Amino acid sequence: MGELVDTSEDLAQLARLAINEQTEDVRLFVARLVRKYRGIKPDLAEQMDQYLRSKPTRSGGVMRKSSRKEEPSNPVPVDNESRMSLLKVFHDESGTVQPLLSLDLEESFSQIIQERKQSERLAALGLLPTRSAIFVGKPGVGKTLTARWLASKLGLPLYVLDLTTVMSSLLGKTGSNLRAALDFSKQAPCVLLLDEIDAIAKKRNDDTDIGELKRLVTVMLQEVDEWPSSGLLLAATNHPELIDPALWRRFDLIIEFKLPAITQIKEAVIQFLGPDLPVFKRWVDILVLIFNGESFSDIERSIQRFRRTLALSDASDSDVIEELVKTKALTLEHQQRIDVAVELANKTKISQHKISEITGVSRDTIRKYTGGKAPSKERQEK
Repeated sequence: MGELVDTSEDLAQLARLAINEQTEDVRLFVARLVRKYRGIKPDLAEQMDQYLRSKPTRSGGVMRKSSRKEEPSNPVPVDNESRMSLLKVFHDESGTVQPLLSLDLEESFSQIIQERKQSERLAALGLLPTRSAIFVGKPGVGKTLTARWLASKLGLPLYVLDLTTVMSSLLGKTGSNLRAALDFSKQAPCVLLLDEIDAIAKKRNDDTDIGELKRLVTVMLQEVDEWPSSGLLLAATNHPELIDPALWRRFDLIIEFKLPAITQIKEAVIQFLGPDLPVFKRWVDILVLIFNGESFSDIERSIQRFRRTLALSDASDSDVIEELVKTKALTLEHQQRIDVAVELANKTKISQHKISEITGVSRDTIRKYTGGKAPSKERQEK
């Protein structure tokens, strides 16, 4: 019975990776299954091994079709001094996997997509679809990734102008680079993302800025007002307090990206673990507590790091998690450390002495929150 349950979990994990179009993770997971079943189901292991050998590894790591390579009819504008492109161009396929979003964000983007699909109906009523939106949130919460997904859902190319990278060129040139990028983006329907817009859209009463930056704010106000309804203008900022109030009023929508909630963190942990999920399945709830308050990108970075450690060393999953907890405990708030310590005491075989050592929570506190129960000898010896 236990073997059947184990096989079912492997099948479910394989299906999840395949449905999410994670080709390289599928290959890694199948390779792991070959090793796992070689001793108990050699025929199955041999068959899976033949499948792996018959299909060479594809570059890219995902099953979705590669992005279209067509270039726009006119060349992307470049900075006259550095000759570097002013815009990053993305042509993601419509099947791009949706990023992890809260219900509020899902509703906002669903509304934008539906407005585009029903644009003729809106026009008959004298209405235009949403033309502009500004994304607000800390780094790593998924603003750029969401812009790419949204563009793919709308069937439009995404152009990204990182304003911080062109600031030195913009100054003294009366916004010529900015205008060139905006004029290019208005030639055909697209989604344009102005990343780090606070770099140029600062409050015009800020006496520390020179006149050139203040003139650029005026340019931005005009552009947002006049943006064509055939395209979508997005902006992103980590510092909303710096932006000129007049610009806020120009955008149709203000969309706030908050740090992920507990349920989203769990989804992210499961997704980022990929083919290693069965190995770390018993640690998922503890990882959720550890990563509470972190962005998606920080969570992914930590998980990828300890996955590499597991793959390239003799460390066990317990060793990897203990080291992670020990590192993260330095930055966790006191109650978070207690929650992690209690979770470890209740759901693992780690002794209270060891838990105290890696979390910094005293054994008395651990006993207080666990009712004085220590891990059984049987559990510690597993």
